[in-house]
Parts: sequence; C-alpha cells; structure tokens
Amino acid sequence: MNSERCAACKYLRRRCPSDCIFAPYFPSNNPQRFACVHKIYGASNVGKMLQQLPTHKRVQAANSLYYEAQCRIQDPVYGCVGIISLLLQQIHKAENQLAKTQAEIAVLSNSHTQDSQFQQNFLLQQGNVGQSSRPSTQPSSWFK
Repeated sequence: MNSERCAACKYLRRRCPSDCIFAPYFPSNNPQRFACVHKIYGASNVGKMLQQLPTHKRVQAANSLYYEAQCRIQDPVYGCVGIISLLLQQIHKAENQLAKTQAEIAVLSNSHTQDSQFQQNFLLQQGNVGQSSRPSTQPSSWFK
C-alpha cells in the first residue's frame, strides 16, 4: 500500500489509484472530512456524484457534501435546513426591530416638527398680541 493514499482510500482500506476520484477532494491530511461524508452518503454514492459532475464543479460539490454531512451529524432531523431556518428567524427578528426603530424615529421626528411649529406659532402669536396690548410709548397718548 502506498503511503500517499487519499483519506477515502485510507478509510476504505484500499489501494489509491492514480486517477482516484476522491484524491483531489479528500486529502490524506484530513481524514475526518471523508469519514463525515461517508457516514451520511456512503463512498459509492459520493464517487458517483463526483463522476457525474464536470471537473470544475467537483471542488464545490465536495465542499457542499462535507458541510451538509457535518450539519446532518450535528442535527440528524433538520441538518442544513435547521440552520437555514434559524438564520431566517434571525433575519425576520432584525427586520422587525429595524421597522420598529424606523417607526419610532418617524414618530419622534414628527413630534419634534410639531413641537417646533407649535413654538413658532406661539411666538408669532405672542408677538402679535404683545404689539396690540402693549401700552404706547408715545407721550401724546399718555394723557388722552
């Protein structure tokens, strides 16, 4: 047996051929990666999936299979869907908090605008009232 076998061939205890479908995606220095994928999908199914894909998409597929297998091991019932659901809940919660904060800002801004208008109107009224009710400063009007 060659010491340069990939993690899949080591795990399956077989000789690693030079054109091994697993070798580029499951290196020997990370045996847990293949063990995880094998536990969920099986070596035969993973090999078939990789062979059916174009070469340029196999790296992404192997990474995806590994991630999905990890999620399925951590959460056997929901797997990746559980994580996606949790993230969607967090997004909805953040959107609700944002909408609430925006509404509060609008209310406060509107309240501030109304207060400013009220103060301006009050000052204008005080100015008009003050001019008509204020005693005249002309000496001729004092003695009438």
